[in-house]
Amino acid sequence: MGRIVVFIWAILLGQVVSYIGGALHGVTDYNFTGTVIVSLIACAIVMLIGEAAAPSNTKKSKK
Repeated sequence: MGRIVVFIWAILLGQVVSYIGGALHGVTDYNFTGTVIVSLIACAIVMLIGEAAAPSNTKKSKK
């Protein structure tokens, strides 16, 4: 459930960034589908990096 919420927030924030960036550059054609795809790809990459960089909780026992 938590990952679904992260993807929803990624879509929302991606739309905001795309809209503001397009407005600053004077772009009048807004591409909703392209922004959603880029947002989801970026979110997946960030989540993969977060999973790979997280320290593991298993402790090695000394014998």
